[in-house]
Amino acid sequence: MISLFDMFKIGIGPSSSHTVGPMIATNRFVHLLEQSMQPTSVTRISVELFGSLSLTGLGHRTDRAVIMGLCGELPRTIDPDTIDERFALIETGESLEWLGKYRIVFSMKKDLVFNRTKFLPQHPNGLRCIAFDDSGNELLKREYFSVGGGFVAEAHELQSSEQISPAPDAEVPYPFTSGESLLALCREHGLSISEIVMQNELQHRSRNEIETGIDELWHAMKESIDVGCQTGGILPGGLKIQRRAPEIFRKLTAHPELAATADPLERMDWVTLFALAVNEQNAAGGRVVTAPTNGAAGVIPAVIGYYEKFYPGACPAGIRDFLLTAGAVGMLYKRNASLSAAEMGCQGEVGVACSMAAAGLAAVMGGTPNQIENAAEIGMEHNLGLTCDPIAGLVQVPCIERNTMGAVKAINAARLAVLYGDGTHRVPLDRVIETMRQTGVDMQSKYKETSLGGLAVNVINC
Repeated sequence: MISLFDMFKIGIGPSSSHTVGPMIATNRFVHLLEQSMQPTSVTRISVELFGSLSLTGLGHRTDRAVIMGLCGELPRTIDPDTIDERFALIETGESLEWLGKYRIVFSMKKDLVFNRTKFLPQHPNGLRCIAFDDSGNELLKREYFSVGGGFVAEAHELQSSEQISPAPDAEVPYPFTSGESLLALCREHGLSISEIVMQNELQHRSRNEIETGIDELWHAMKESIDVGCQTGGILPGGLKIQRRAPEIFRKLTAHPELAATADPLERMDWVTLFALAVNEQNAAGGRVVTAPTNGAAGVIPAVIGYYEKFYPGACPAGIRDFLLTAGAVGMLYKRNASLSAAEMGCQGEVGVACSMAAAGLAAVMGGTPNQIENAAEIGMEHNLGLTCDPIAGLVQVPCIERNTMGAVKAINAARLAVLYGDGTHRVPLDRVIETMRQTGVDMQSKYKETSLGGLAVNVINC
């Protein structure tokens, strides 16, 4: 079973597959390099990017992620405000300290290669790391694949369906591989979906550690909302996109005395604000939670924000149930399809986040397991076929607004399932997940995070 803390990771923007994953991969490489040979024999390290990583890597700050990983940094702990300055020093000085200890010559032009003409056969997001000695002999070579949501795998791990995870490989009391098996466990043991996930997590950690970890996730999400609401200016990258969250926040808070007579749809404006704030932070390379990806990082925080602000009984325990339930649904997509836009298009990112958020909200609304599964199914069914076509390879247009649409859809799906449904429905969640997978396989690669089709080629980049 995938751990909840693999589904949700605190990291940095703008992309889980193109920023978080590559940093984890190169960090793993240099640790392996230090363990397997004499560090002083290493005089050069090269990294070659393939497929979607190379085609949209510059817009996704993959170059910076790769370099920071070589320096020994990880997405959860790196200070995002220091990255650009450190990257510039390495670029101009043409040297770096791998793992922060061992200095070598490093040329951005020669040692960081964007191979835009080749895809590695195992996955669209591939990178190859090679270490050399002073005679040019290869000391160590590894290929890694950033498979979405910050998960990283080598070829043999892809083949065996084993992907890198910090969680212990422990047996769990309630394993599930499908929505059907998850519902069966709930019926058989009289447990909610959140209780199923909690019991499984207790095999790795204490209850206090789990609850503290979930609270930290929500704190990081909420902080990305708060910082996004207070940070104005132009987003980096060249599209000159103006941050909108601060102005929306100002308008929504300008006249609190009129709240009782406000526009009845103003609650949706708050949801829009929360999602925009997070994804503007993500687009700027700030701290966000991969939920389940960075490109979709605003959907779940926006819906939790809606719950916290507008539900009278909202509480920390409810937020934990929300994330535990949402995590269960994300695990099904991760296992049976993909979270990678380079494989699935944006249906694998915002579509999955919408489905997860709908399930989480349905749970805290008091939904039964069947109603929760229905909400998750509705959330994805109406995102099927959603393409990933970021303009200029930046996680900005249409990505930021797309999160607001995903959040609003999630709320609608949960209300439809819980308030106006009894859990019976024609299309099971498992069939929708399989349909998403098949749609992603059939989708042309130009619509899957390559910026070679859709809005990316029909809108001028300047």
